[in-house]
This record gives sequence, C-alpha cells and structure tokens, in this order.
Amino acid sequence: MAEPRLDDVFGDDITVPARDGYPLAATLFLPRGAKRHAVLVNSATAVPRKLYRGFASYLARRGCAVLTYDYRGTGDSTPQALTGHSQPKSLVGFKASMSDWAAQDVTAAVAWMRERYKALPFAYVGHSFGGQALGLLPNNSEISRALLIAAQAGYWKLMTAPERYRVYALLNFVGAPLTRVLGYMPGKAGLGMDLPKDAFLQWVSWVMSPRYLFDDARLDAVQNFPKYKGALRALCMSDDPWATPPAVELLCSGFTSIEPEIITVTPAETGVSKIGHMGFFRPEHRDTLWRGAAEWIRAGE
Repeated sequence: MAEPRLDDVFGDDITVPARDGYPLAATLFLPRGAKRHAVLVNSATAVPRKLYRGFASYLARRGCAVLTYDYRGTGDSTPQALTGHSQPKSLVGFKASMSDWAAQDVTAAVAWMRERYKALPFAYVGHSFGGQALGLLPNNSEISRALLIAAQAGYWKLMTAPERYRVYALLNFVGAPLTRVLGYMPGKAGLGMDLPKDAFLQWVSWVMSPRYLFDDARLDAVQNFPKYKGALRALCMSDDPWATPPAVELLCSGFTSIEPEIITVTPAETGVSKIGHMGFFRPEHRDTLWRGAAEWIRAGE
C-alpha cells in the first residue's frame, strides 16, 4: 500500500500508557484546521496500526482528531531488547491475552481520547477484533458512535468454505502446537505478525466455540456489552470469508441495549473486484467507503 500524503495533516508518533502503565505505541493525526470530532481506530488481530494510516489521515483532513495504536506485544508495542538499536525483544514469556488488550489497552485508549477531547463528539472505529473489543470495555458508555468494520463473532464454522478449513488447520495443527513449544505464535507460520502466547491461545479457544467469546465462562467482561448505548453501524463485506453475515449478526446480538445497524457492502457497489476482510482500508475506497464512513461519523455532531 502506498504511503498517504500527510502534508495537510499533522501526524505525531506518541506513547499512550495502558491502564497498567504499559507503553503503547500510537500515532495521533490532527487536522490543520478546527477539530470537530475525536476518533479512535482499533486494530484487527495481528494487524499493525500502519495499515490504518491512510484512513486515519483521511478522517483528519475532514476535521477529526484520530488516534491509532498497537496492542501490547504487537507492532511497535512489542517490548524492546536491552541491546541493539530498536530491536524487538522475544515474546517468549511475555504475558498478554486478547482480554488484556481490551481491558488494559483499548480501555486506556478510550479514556485517553475522551479526556483529551472531552468537548468533541467521540467515535470508535473497530476492525475485526477492534470491533469485538467494544463490547468488553468497562467505559464503552463514553463512546457516542461506533463503526464496526468486518467485526464478527469468529466461530470457524461461520466462515465460508474452504477458508474455514484452512483456519481450523492453521490454528489447531500448526499454530497451537508451535505456540506451546516456542512460547509465542510466530507470524511467519501464517498470521504475518508474531503474537503473545496467551493472546493466540485465547483466540483459538474463541474461534473453536460456537458463540465465540460469548462462550468464555472466564471472560467476565462480556457483561459490558449491554453498557454500550450509542449508535452502532456494522459493515459486512459480501466477499469476506471471515466476517460473514451470520458472524457479524452474532457479535451484534451482544449489544442488547441498542439496535445495531448492519450493512452489507458488495465489491460491485464500490467499483472494485474484491474487498474481503482487510480491503476496506485500501486507498482505492477513498471516495466510496471512506467517504461514507466519514459522513456517518460526522452525523454525530
């Protein structure tokens, strides 16, 4: 993906402390003109924040203060080695689960943005896991609008074939054994990014459960789903093998205090041949999907 131009947007790499003080690498995008909205962009599993750079700068050009960040143990929030220049430390022994990402990292990012831009309408953008995390946050009532992009309850049987069988094999026959032996999930085994052991194994347990994270008896944070009472729009891409309509609907069913709006988008509608699970954030959607997202966010004025 080509790097977007930032000559009309301020982009500043910063550090945001998680609830327990862990430093999260982040980038704050600011418009050169007046700020009218605050937007937090929350990443998918094993996806670095740089994927969202183009979309974040697009929103900033339209008057939004936008924060992107990496969860602990991923991207630039990986612990650094004591020797060498900016060399990441091994994730062996690094403690971080997906529920930690929600409770410690996402919760803190929401609080940071709400405190910094308390006078502005606050929108939450969640891609895949980033959308799932919304329901787990103790402070999700601070958010007025949430746009979920390819966010789903990711039970493997709700994926399309043959992708569901590839995922089942990758997680159970490759990922889980490797993770238990090595002490972390190596990205080169199929995910593209190294993941902490606990995060990956928790994800595997959710993917293997018919109701995904709702089946996790140890995940008390699911009680926070009904606390969200803002506007919610969930975008479902018709050619996404992961976030299929039933999977998106299952996730949205957890938000019992509201009536989520689920919209299915086809590639033909946007003039492209495919979108899939990751394609929303490609610059080719600047005048279609991105514009629609920005208009929906700004409707909260």
